[in-house]
Amino acid sequence: MPRPERLGRRSIFPPAALSSYEASTRQAATDRSPSMHDIRAIRDNPAAFDAALARRGLPPQSPAILALDAERRACITAAEQATADQNRASREAGAAKARGDEAEFERLRSLVAEKKAEIARLTEEARQKDRALEDLLLRIPNLPAPDVPDGADESGNVELRRWGRPRDFAFPPREHFEIPAARAGMDFEAAARLSGSRFVVLSGAMARLQRALAQFMLDLHIAEHGLEETWTPVLVKAETMVGTGQLPKFAEDSFQTTDGRWLVPTAEVTLTNLVAGLIVEEASLPRRYVAHIQCFRSEAGSAGRDTAGMLRQHQFEKVEMVSITRPEDSDAEHARMTRCAEVVLERLGLPYRTVILCAGDMGAGARRTHDLEVWLPGQGRYREISSVSTCGDYQARRMNARLRRATGGKPEFLHTLNGSGLAVGRTLIAVLENGQEEDGSVTLPEVLAPYLGGARRVTAEGRLTA
Repeated sequence: MPRPERLGRRSIFPPAALSSYEASTRQAATDRSPSMHDIRAIRDNPAAFDAALARRGLPPQSPAILALDAERRACITAAEQATADQNRASREAGAAKARGDEAEFERLRSLVAEKKAEIARLTEEARQKDRALEDLLLRIPNLPAPDVPDGADESGNVELRRWGRPRDFAFPPREHFEIPAARAGMDFEAAARLSGSRFVVLSGAMARLQRALAQFMLDLHIAEHGLEETWTPVLVKAETMVGTGQLPKFAEDSFQTTDGRWLVPTAEVTLTNLVAGLIVEEASLPRRYVAHIQCFRSEAGSAGRDTAGMLRQHQFEKVEMVSITRPEDSDAEHARMTRCAEVVLERLGLPYRTVILCAGDMGAGARRTHDLEVWLPGQGRYREISSVSTCGDYQARRMNARLRRATGGKPEFLHTLNGSGLAVGRTLIAVLENGQEEDGSVTLPEVLAPYLGGARRVTAEGRLTA
């Protein structure tokens, strides 16, 4: 694989989503100056930019963006003029000195000093305007793809398909934390003593079952889906979180350490940032990564939601997929990644449905998102177990991750995609609830037997057995 060229990071700007806006940003990506790369596209088509944001329920942003941009450019222009004046005065002062005109020399020397101070002031003003503009743009979400349905919240999501038929139980199905087989190895009280609420201690069959699920997912993605197994840190720099969009707007959703690093909320952060600051050769694409990782989320704003059991935890495990592609390949890759996640559920025999999220329900970094929702009989409804998103060039712009075409030309921005394949703890919940029996035991999916020493069942006492 050719060695990529490493570049410095650049300023961060939102990408295009509506087709008219995309056209201008694709062109602009080839001839931008080293900062404010997509501001030209916003200048060229502010109405399309605001219309895309309106689909997310946001007010127009282009007036504030363009006002800051105009002020910044005015400062730069004035500084350039002051520099020209300073240079001219400096030359004239030299000439006055040479001809012995001391009065004129002193006047011009004073003017040079004034212009120097003016340049410093204007340069600092431009720098402040630049920082304000970047901060504003950093907080603006991705623009939805044209095929994303309109809607303000989850009620606007559209079901694409279903797989599997929910099981008919001859008894009232329990939630996972009520099933005797699970209770024996699922200790929330011990976790609360150790760490507080929204943690769990797994032991015995439950710990081994969770490990088996993660191993099964990894093996499936590596052997059949062509993903490259990767292991990455769970502590990252702030700029790494900025690159994938967790910072600055969503800082309260994550945990920060005392030395300024952040605990990752998902391996999307580290896997996507593997190309940060690089120019990637076209021949090396697509890059498809998979990682099993511990994830950490503060669950800010979720008070009172899913407090019982393992559904919403501060620390959890995911098998995460990330793809890095050429722009023209990202839509097909999105469908491919969605299918990779669906196959996991089908091999486990878990009924699910696939939905496309509406514009108002998507995460900030997504251009289009497919959610997989697994059937949980204990709750009697489908619950999210995977989100698979294409981000277009939104993250690549933030990270300055670019593509060099084999045919030459200036580098252009890559496209990035991410998705759970799957959330391990939620998969454990689904396996327990869908496989529960009236006597308190759990029948396990056949595909897990090789990872469990041949066991196909957890007894009501919490023991694995054939």
